[in-house]
Amino acid sequence: MKLLDLSLPTPEENLALEEALLEAAEAGESGEILRLWESPVFFVVLGAGCRVAEDVNTEACARAGVPILRRCSGGGTVLQGPGCLNYSLVLSLDHRPELKSIAGTNIFVLSRVAAALATLGIAAEQAGISDIITGDMKISGNAQKRKKHHILFHGTLLYSFDLLLVPRFLQEPKRQPGYRDYRRHKDFLTNIDASPRELKTAIEAAFGPELEHQHEVSPVVQNRIPNLIRDRYSNEAWNLSL
Repeated sequence: MKLLDLSLPTPEENLALEEALLEAAEAGESGEILRLWESPVFFVVLGAGCRVAEDVNTEACARAGVPILRRCSGGGTVLQGPGCLNYSLVLSLDHRPELKSIAGTNIFVLSRVAAALATLGIAAEQAGISDIITGDMKISGNAQKRKKHHILFHGTLLYSFDLLLVPRFLQEPKRQPGYRDYRRHKDFLTNIDASPRELKTAIEAAFGPELEHQHEVSPVVQNRIPNLIRDRYSNEAWNLSL
């Protein structure tokens, strides 16, 4: 598995790179990869099936200049930005039989992330469908996009995120996991007491002691990014489709 520690300048580029990594692997042009990244700007990202009117405070986003994008994977709507470390995995379904189901994939990845956090003294566990919690507070949300031979699994880790911005830009979700117990954003989310470097080191160790460091995007992946930005991530017909 390769390791790509790369944050791009814009929301559109960061989401396009996620999908490009999956597409290239599915086409047989690249293999498994762990990407670590953090957005330098705040933006809202909807799950593929989420509805803007139900999830987003659109007027607040417009006033603050916060973009609204839609990702290729499922899951709920989240606010991205500084203080939120993202981990993204492209994994082979052919080589990993434990990934054949959605639930099995969640267990495979989230158990490793929770174990990584334990090395930092953070007691964490899977909750709901694909969250990670410490105590009863959410610190990580996760989603996946599945193809025939590969899967994109990506998640968040809050470590110094401005949590007061979440209710400003996002509505309270209509669908909630039972453990949330109808708590509002401010009573449900918390930051991890760890630095981004500590988190990266722990996540890297969790997914393989022999990760091959990749310092830039490969040409076969890079060539896909402009079309994905044009057709999806800068296109309101995609971002605001629901």
